Amino acid sequence: MKIGFIGAGVMARAIARCMVAAGHPVMISNSRAAETLAEFAQALGCTAGTAAEAAAFGEVLVLSVPLKSMDRVDPALFGNKVMLDSCNYYPTRDGRIAELDQLQTTTSEIVARHLPRARIVKAYNSIMQGDMARDARPAGAIDRRAIPIAGDDAQAKAVAARLIDDSGFDPYDAGSLADSWRFERAMPGYCMWLTQAQMPAALAAARRGVEVPHGAWQQASLERTRALQAAGVQTPPG
Repeated sequence: MKIGFIGAGVMARAIARCMVAAGHPVMISNSRAAETLAEFAQALGCTAGTAAEAAAFGEVLVLSVPLKSMDRVDPALFGNKVMLDSCNYYPTRDGRIAELDQLQTTTSEIVARHLPRARIVKAYNSIMQGDMARDARPAGAIDRRAIPIAGDDAQAKAVAARLIDDSGFDPYDAGSLADSWRFERAMPGYCMWLTQAQMPAALAAARRGVEVPHGAWQQASLERTRALQAAGVQTPPG
């Protein structure tokens, strides 16, 4: 399945590595010239292009841009394609967004409103880039990590679930785009190592507007890396 990436930051690159490893053709893009990605694309074994080229190339698209940059994403490019939205709201980076601060909507609902023809699925926003390579496991592994998804299109969610499985994780259906706040930034399940069996409790524990301590997810990831290393498990660099 051909996958086009809108955005080429650290998270997009981590997802792209997993997709290439799974055998999917990938094209990455950023807001600058495609030439700025040539070295990374060559090393990864994918191609680089403009956002328009990546949108045309991909049967499925991955959106990985700062939320503050959404107004620079051209809705005309995307048509009726499945788009995996990995965006998160960081006020220190994105500025204050009143409707999110007032709990009136979710990040993916904002994306869907801006890209009304795309079939949006919230995915890959709740895992740190360094954990993508470290935690990927073959299907059936007892310590396979789960990644929650949310969306309003059942077929689009099925596509997202397949790609998450291909990339080494168990997909977990967390409901509609309106439900996706449960695994947004600073919720109990955000960027935590959880199996499919553990995910429901983490989502249920979420309270809208009540955040876990900032940075708790980075600390949890660091502690898990140290535990794996102590057990003799080699972990790739973040």
